[in-house]
Amino acid sequence: MTTPFPFTAVVGQDDLRLALLLNAVSPAVGGVLVRGEKGTAKSTAVRALSALMPTLDVVSGCRFSCDPGSPDPGCPDGPHEPGAFETRAARMVELPVGASEDRLVGALDIERALSEGVKAFEPGLLADAHRGILYVDEVNLLHDHLVDLLLDAAAMGASYVEREGVSVRHAARFLLVGTMNPEEGELRPQLLDRFGLTVEVAASREPDQRVEVVRRRLAYDDDPAAFAARWAEEEAAVRARIVAARELLPSVRLGDGALRQIAATCAAFEVDGMRADIVMARTATALAAWAGRTDVLAEDVRQAALLALPHRRRRNPFDAPGLDEDKLDETLEEFGGSDDDDPDPDPGPEGPGGGGGQPEPDDAPQGDGDTAARPEAGEGGQPQPSGAGEQSAVRASEPFRTKVLSVPGIGEGAAGRRSRARTEHGRTTGARRPRGALTKLHLAATVQAAAPHQRARGRSGPGLVVRRDDLRQATREGREGNLVLFVVDASGSMAARQRMSAVKGAVLSLLLDAYQRRDKVGLVTFRGTEADVALPPTSSVDAAAARLETLPTGGRTPLAAGLLRAHDVLRVERLRDPARRPLVVLVTDGRATGGPEPVALAGRAARLFAADGVASVVVDCESGPVRLGLAGQLAGELGGTAVTLDELRADSIAGLVKDVQRRAA
Repeated sequence: MTTPFPFTAVVGQDDLRLALLLNAVSPAVGGVLVRGEKGTAKSTAVRALSALMPTLDVVSGCRFSCDPGSPDPGCPDGPHEPGAFETRAARMVELPVGASEDRLVGALDIERALSEGVKAFEPGLLADAHRGILYVDEVNLLHDHLVDLLLDAAAMGASYVEREGVSVRHAARFLLVGTMNPEEGELRPQLLDRFGLTVEVAASREPDQRVEVVRRRLAYDDDPAAFAARWAEEEAAVRARIVAARELLPSVRLGDGALRQIAATCAAFEVDGMRADIVMARTATALAAWAGRTDVLAEDVRQAALLALPHRRRRNPFDAPGLDEDKLDETLEEFGGSDDDDPDPDPGPEGPGGGGGQPEPDDAPQGDGDTAARPEAGEGGQPQPSGAGEQSAVRASEPFRTKVLSVPGIGEGAAGRRSRARTEHGRTTGARRPRGALTKLHLAATVQAAAPHQRARGRSGPGLVVRRDDLRQATREGREGNLVLFVVDASGSMAARQRMSAVKGAVLSLLLDAYQRRDKVGLVTFRGTEADVALPPTSSVDAAAARLETLPTGGRTPLAAGLLRAHDVLRVERLRDPARRPLVVLVTDGRATGGPEPVALAGRAARLFAADGVASVVVDCESGPVRLGLAGQLAGELGGTAVTLDELRADSIAGLVKDVQRRAA
C-alpha cells in the first residue's frame, strides 16, 4: 500500500487544510469544493486527509459498512446479528470522471430479478464511501446527471437504485470533496450551491515557500515511509484534535447573536435560498469545536462566511468568485456579535489549520478582461476606416438572451442541452439487443421477445421464463453538447467603436448560451495578415469571455485565413473527440481584403465546411444605409444561414433553427 503524503507536511494552503478539517469534524457541513490551477496540492491534501480520519467499527461482512452500534435497518445485507464487528480505517473512494451511473450507485441484475425474483445488487462507489471520504477529481468534467446523483445522496445520506420497478436503498453518508481547475469549465450554479464550502488555491509566489515545497516533495519521493515517519507526531496530534472536536461538537452553543449575524450576512450578500445560512451555522459551530470552545464567536461567523459564500454569489459564469471583506466586516459590526469585547480574532490552538487562513479574493486571476480602469483610445472620436492600425479593446455591450442554434440530425456526443442525440438519458424511442452489459432495460420489448418461447422452455407457473437473449436495451434520445467555434472578424472594417461593442455583446451572449447548454467553445480571430486561435476548444466559457474582452481590432480582413484556421481547428478536434459535432459561428460583415482575389479565396475556404457537412451560422455585422450583402453570400458558400445582430436576439429569430436545418438537409 502506498504511503500517502502527510497532511501536516503540506506547505501553506491554510484555507484548504482548514476546510477539509472542518468537514472531518462535522460532515454535516456538506463537503468542500477546491478550485485552483494545476499543481497546487489539491489532490495531495485530499488524499492525505484520509490518514487522519478516526478508525471505524463496522459489521463483519457487511458490504455497506454498517455501524454495529446502530446498523441500518434497511441495509441490503441485513438484518445484522449483534456482536460480530471489525475495526478498520476510514476509506477514501475516488470517483473517476468517466464512471458510469451503475459504477456510482450500484447495479441490479435485471436478468435474475425478472427470471428468479431475486434482488441481486452489486454495490457502487457510494456504498464503498459510506462513513468515509468520496473524492471527485475534476468534478466539473463529470456528467451533470452523475453530479446530481452524487449530491442528492450526500444531502439525503442515502442512495436509491431503481430499475424497472425493482429498487434498493442503502445508507450513504460521506465527506464529499471535489477538486476542479476553473480553466477547464465551471459547474452550474445549482451544483455549486450543493457544496458546503469552497476554497480557492493558487501556487505561492514567495520563493522561500516554493523552495520548501520542492524540498519536501523530493524527500517524500526518495523515501515515502521515512518522510511520513518524520511527521508521525504531528499527524497523531491532528488526528487526536479531530476526535476531541467531534466529541465537543454537540456541546457547542450557537447563540441568537451569532445566528442574527449569519442571517444578516447572507441577506447582505444576496445569496439565493437558505442553504447558505444553514451551512454557515454548521461551519461556525465546527470552527468553535475545532478551536476547543463551546460558544460561537463573531470570528467564527466571519471565517464561515469566507468559506461558505463566495461560490454562492456568482450570477453568471463570468463573475469572479470572492467576497468583499470590508462589506462583510461592516455587516458583522452592524449586527453585533459575541466578540465585541475582543476585536482581535483568536486563532485558536496552534497546529495545522489552527485558525485557518483568510481567503484572498484578490488572488483570483483578473486578467486583462477588467478594462474599467483602462482608458480607451479614441473615446468619442470618429471610427477609423478599414486598414487602420491597431486599436485598443472596447467593452462588450450588455449581453442578451439568444435562441438556441442547433446542429441538424442526431448525434452521439457528450450529454448537454443543445442538439438532438442518442444518449443514456432521455425519452425512450425504441429497443435493441444489448451490446455488452445491459444498462437500460426495455421491459415491454423484453417480455415480447420472451413470450413466444414459454411453452418450449417448460413454463408451468405464473412467472415468465426469461433468457439472456430475450433482454432488450432501451434506446433513448436526449440532448448533446456541441463544439461551438466562434470565428470573429477583428479587422479595421469592424473597428467602429459602437459596432465592435455590439459584436462583442452578441458573442458574449452566445457564450452564455453555450455555458448553459454544456458546450465546448473555441475562439478564432482574424485581422491584419493572419488568423489566430485565441482559445483552443475548451469547456471554460469564462476563458473565452476573457479573451474576447481584450481582443484588439484594426488592419485588413484576411477572411480566408480565418476560415482556414477554423477548419484546421475542427480537423484536430475531430481526432480528439470524434463524437462531438461542431457548430461554426462566423461573426463578420463579409468583407475580405489583402492578397490576390481575397473574396474568391474566402469562398473556396467556405466551401470546405460545406463539403464536410459542418453546421454554420454567419452573424452579419454589416451596418449603414448601403449594404453589400456579402455575409449572406458567404453563408451560402458555407451551406449555413445568415442572421443580423438584431435578429440574433431570442425574440427575433424564431425561424433560424429551421432555416439552418433546411439548408443542411
